[in-house]
Formats: sequence, C-alpha cells, structure tokens
Amino acid sequence: MSGEGSPDPVQDLRSRQDAARNVEPPAHRRTAFDRPSVRDFIGMLLDAGSSFDEVGTLAHSDHKEHAAGTPGDGKVSGHGRINGRPVTVAADEARVKRASTSYVGNVKLHRIFDQAMAAGNPFIYLGQTGGARLPDCLGSAGHTRLEPMPYFSRRNRRIPMVTAIVGESFGGSSLISALSDFTVQLRGSCLAISSPLVISEATGEEPGFEELGGVDVHDRRTGQIDRGAEDFPQAAALIREFFSYLPQNGWTAPPQRAAAATAEPDTAIGDVVPASLRQPYDMRRLLRRLVDDGRFLELRPGVGRGVLTGLATIGGISIGLVASQPMHVAGAVTPKGCDKIVRLLCTCDAFGLPVLFVQDTPGFLVGTSVEHDNLLSKAMLMHQAVAQASVPTLTVIVRKSYGLATACLAGPGMGTDTIWAWPGARIGFMDPNVAVRVLDRKELAGLEPAERDAEVARRADLLGQDNSVYGAAGIMRVDEVIEPGQTRDRIARRLRELAARAPVSQDRRILATWPTSW
Repeated sequence: MSGEGSPDPVQDLRSRQDAARNVEPPAHRRTAFDRPSVRDFIGMLLDAGSSFDEVGTLAHSDHKEHAAGTPGDGKVSGHGRINGRPVTVAADEARVKRASTSYVGNVKLHRIFDQAMAAGNPFIYLGQTGGARLPDCLGSAGHTRLEPMPYFSRRNRRIPMVTAIVGESFGGSSLISALSDFTVQLRGSCLAISSPLVISEATGEEPGFEELGGVDVHDRRTGQIDRGAEDFPQAAALIREFFSYLPQNGWTAPPQRAAAATAEPDTAIGDVVPASLRQPYDMRRLLRRLVDDGRFLELRPGVGRGVLTGLATIGGISIGLVASQPMHVAGAVTPKGCDKIVRLLCTCDAFGLPVLFVQDTPGFLVGTSVEHDNLLSKAMLMHQAVAQASVPTLTVIVRKSYGLATACLAGPGMGTDTIWAWPGARIGFMDPNVAVRVLDRKELAGLEPAERDAEVARRADLLGQDNSVYGAAGIMRVDEVIEPGQTRDRIARRLRELAARAPVSQDRRILATWPTSW
C-alpha cells in the first residue's frame, strides 16, 4: 500500500511503462521515422492476439544524465509466439539515440538471449542500430565494458536465430545478422559495419546508403542476406515460413506435416528436363513437382546462381534442398554457390533436417576469376561439410554429373544414404566436349571452325558413351536407376524410413558448431 500523499504504486508503474513504450522520435528526425515503430513490427511478426511478455521495459542508460531520455536504453525485448510456438524477440528502438550500442542495452540483449537459450526458444532480432554510442564507448573503460557479443558466437546453433534488418544498421545489429541462420533485409534499409559518415571521415569516400549496403548489394553481390523484402509484412511472412520448416531447437525433432495422399506417378516430370545435355531449363520447375504443394523457400537466390538452395517438405517431412540450376552457368558450382550449400548444410545438420541433392551439373566452373575467388578452398570446405553431415542425405542425378562436383553434391563415396539416377543420365570426369578439345586439340587445330565443331560433336558422342549411368549402377555407385515419374514417391518413402532412425545427439553434430559466416 502507498503512504498518504504518495502515488499509487501500480499507477506509478503503469505510467513508467507507458512512457517507456510510447517513444516519440526527436523533433529534428521525425520525418526519418515515417514508418511503423519497432513495436508495430513485433506485433506484425507475432501471432495475432498473442501476448508479448516484455523483459527490461524500464531499463535505461547507466549515465544518470541520460536516464530519462533513454527508455529501454534503445532496446525492446520479450517473449511471444509464432505459429503457436514460443519465440524470443529483441529489437532496436531507433527512436532512442538511434538504438546505439550501450552498456545497459547490451546487458539487456545478453539477458534476453540467455532466456531464449534456457527455454530453447528461437531467437529473432529486428536490427537498426546506429553503431556504438558516443561518447559512452570512448576510452579504455568505455570500450572494454561493451562485450562484443560472445554469447551469440557460442550459440552453436542450439536454437534457431533470425535477423531482420529493418532500418539503417551499423555495428552491433549488422554483426548479429552475420551470426544468424536466416537474415532478411527490408528494402530501403542499409546493412554495413560502418556508417557512411564514419567511412567519409576515415577514408574520404562518400557512399550512399543503398550503394553501401542496400538490399541489392547483399542479394546480388555479397550474399550477406538470405532474402530481401519489399516491406515488413513480407519480411514477417518470410520469417514465419522459415520457422515453419524448423524444429523448436536443436534437441527436438523437426515438425512433420500431414502427408498428402499418394499420387499417381508424375509421368510428365521427365519432360521438364531437355534431352540435350547443353540445353538450359529452370530447375525450379522440377523442384516444384517434387515438393509438397509446389512450394519451397529459396535462400540466397541472387548469388551463386548455378545452384539453388532452400527449405521445403516432401511427404510432410521438412528437408533442405540443394539443386543445380542449368539456367545459370549451365549449373556449374561457383565459390558463392559453395558458400550457399555449406550454409544450408550447417543449418540442416544443426536442426535435424534431411537434405535432398538434385544434380544436373557440368562440374565446378573453370576460369581465372573463380580461381582468384578462392574456388579451391571453397570447394574443399563444401566437400568437408557434405562428408561430415550427420543428417540423412539423398541424391537424384537427373541429366549429367561431371568432375569433382559429382562427389561434392553428395554423390558416390560421400556417405549419401541413397543415390538415384534417371535413365539417360551421364556421369564422368568431365564434359565429353571439353575432354575432346583437350585430348585432340592438335588434330582439331587444323580444321575450319564449322568442320571442327562437327568433329568435336562426333568424337564427344563416342567418348560420352562411357558416361552412361548404367556403368556406375553396374558397380553399385548408384543405388537404383529409376523412372522420372517415380522420383517424388521414392524420395517420400525413403524420407519416412530414415525419419524412424535415432537422431544423432546434438553435441555430435559437427556442422552445428561451424561458423555462420566465412
């Protein structure tokens, strides 16, 4: 009870909470916040009508002179639900000192993340911090009391972690995005370590926000984000879809949806893949005929475009997808393609999702540029990831598979649980056309161009006869050659069989402890 003349404690609490939750941007920056608040974003993300149990509402700067002007110390955090499942959310409140990184704000992030780990909740971060708070972090004491987020780096993918970049993001929120399993960036936002102002003062460069770290930069060049979003409802939908394929955490089983009734064989699926080994086609058309409801969540679509990666379900079972994409570089694997595949494998291994590989590749891309982009190391990183994956892996070779990519895409000798191939598929050390030009280059050099091309085609056809899939099937390097129309049913049945085996314990999933960025 309150004493005579003192305010009612409950009313006092409510007043303090209202003041912390209804933050007005500084008058000189109001036009910069002509968009929903971060609390509105949280409301769009969580299940309609569900509660948001906030943590740290009354936190503020530990500098007394700034306490009144730093509600929440620039962070909003708490627990809610997505798809009926508990999640933990932290967000930058850019209306408070641009959500700059500070001591109490960091303590708050650490506390809410610890609660997520203890509960086994997926963790979602809505990032838009302006970087470290000046002058608080200057000087040795100020600098060293800001922990560089070791708790995020020690997560070892025990819980799923997602970041959505919803505004100008420099420093802490950008670092967290690189430590996440799934990163979405809102168009109009900027994702970078240093702000244009810092870059200008330090180097003389004057980049714009879009040029420095806009959606197109990261979607098409760096691969730093998994998906771009035009607005927050789309970003929220992508996050919800990502979580729908994953288990609650690394020690629970992935969700299984009700499987559709067994369909008749898809007799037309083989028509998606041209008979000519060199004719391009969109692998997405084939994947949509294999996955449930023709739907999958593609990841990092703008980089490493010779391969596709994503999440889907087949027969109600969540899986990771890795597939060649003959529409780009003929389906060759590039350094960025390796990165995409390794990232997906780490996520799937950590959370128990089987991985389906669909091969139609001429091998790793050759050339000076890819060699200079560290193709050797990237290819071997990918090789190690495939070899050390603890989850079931399945492979279908639909048309061709050449070179080191045969193995690196979960081919023979890599511990793959089942390898199927379509009749007519070709497997070999290299594309016969390339092999002929290498082997017979002196004989071909004296021919006219048209005559040379015809002779290369003739010799390649003869040489390619040894690449028939039946040679590999005859020595049990391919488990079974199947009709194209049987593919989806064979995959679904094998996934159900493999789902019954005991999962590898979480502490033995090697890829779960691999870095999230490299």
